[in-house]
Amino acid sequence: MNPKHILALCFLVIVSSCSTSPENITNISDYDHYLDRTENETWSNAQKNYDFWNTKLEKAPNQHSYLSKISNSNAAMFAATGNIDYLKSAESNLVKLNEVRNYEASGPLKSLAANYISQHKFKEALQLLYKAEMNGDHLKDTQKMLFDVHLELGNYKMAKTYLEGFKNMSDFDYLIRLSKWSDHQGNLDAAIKYMEKAKAIAETSNRDAIKQWSYTNLADFYGHAGRIEDSYQHFLKALELDPNDAYAKKGIAWIVYSHEKNPDEALRILNSVMKDYQAPDYYLLKSQIYEFKGDMNAKNEQLEHYYKAVENEAYGAMYNQYNVQLYTQENRNLREAIAIAKMEVENRPTPHSYDLLAWSYFKNGQLLEALQLTKNNVLGHTSEPKALYHSAEILKASGNLEKVKELKPDLMASAYELGPIMAEKVSRL
Repeated sequence: MNPKHILALCFLVIVSSCSTSPENITNISDYDHYLDRTENETWSNAQKNYDFWNTKLEKAPNQHSYLSKISNSNAAMFAATGNIDYLKSAESNLVKLNEVRNYEASGPLKSLAANYISQHKFKEALQLLYKAEMNGDHLKDTQKMLFDVHLELGNYKMAKTYLEGFKNMSDFDYLIRLSKWSDHQGNLDAAIKYMEKAKAIAETSNRDAIKQWSYTNLADFYGHAGRIEDSYQHFLKALELDPNDAYAKKGIAWIVYSHEKNPDEALRILNSVMKDYQAPDYYLLKSQIYEFKGDMNAKNEQLEHYYKAVENEAYGAMYNQYNVQLYTQENRNLREAIAIAKMEVENRPTPHSYDLLAWSYFKNGQLLEALQLTKNNVLGHTSEPKALYHSAEILKASGNLEKVKELKPDLMASAYELGPIMAEKVSRL
């Protein structure tokens, strides 16, 4: 039997009896010492590096290579805090460096492209990478980034072509991209297999940065596969390497909330993270947990924090998809949701973007438009649970109950990934 269908049977048992508590995976003693840290050492080290290279640049303004070092420190501070100002400072320094080099040196071009990827400026990143590719030096590294951007843009044939161009089953960079490609194709088992191979290479090389990256990505994949214990253990592995890793703590909070149904502990974890880390989407997660608790005042307070945070124009398009999801969830600003979703489709014609537009149409009462997009651009193009849930609701409204029945087992098997609130909606399909 398909493992996901086995999970679906388990889910049926869970939703049929609210009094049944899931088995606890986490133990507070495993992670509590990571929560109340007096200093964000990751940020402090990045700040020291920034001060060092900035001082050197002040003393020798013509040493333009220092701009690269400073931007790396900016990027590390962004990763440690979620503060968008650091990412924009990194961009500013990299633009200066590329101007000095007349946008001809592949290293600075790729660094600026990586910054744009973080800002979801994928088309701008693509143009920079094409320039770097024409230069020809360190070509495979450029081609790896071109795969990343084409995949984000929905240019799947180009992404596959680039992936095949640097095939090497003993290369960490190739394996993590093969894993990502397998996930895109809906083959989660293969995605896990290749990421595990990448993890083995990372552990052999003993490079903390790629070990930590592989741990958190494997933790996500394990969660998607219902291997919650494995997911938890890999988030803990990431925290052993970096006790300030906000993403790993957020992952544990999700396990506590979605699997163990312990919203108060999940909120305690998130509150500790947000003392040092301020990404707007954390407010959305807290709002969801408060809704699960039935505390609508606290939920709305978190939403207001989110709205205020994303008013910062520095975020650009980074939170477009979150905004569409929120507007449709709250049945507000639906015309704006449609407009944003259309922009996403224009910029990134991926199944996820089409799903957001279809869902926005549906919530706005435009069933025919929603159904057409769902049939043509979502179903058969993605296995992402939220997209499939949206598709199921649209199909149900159009009377296609047989197709809803086909989708429901996989959706029920994705209850952990969807979270308790959406899982309850799935049970009513």
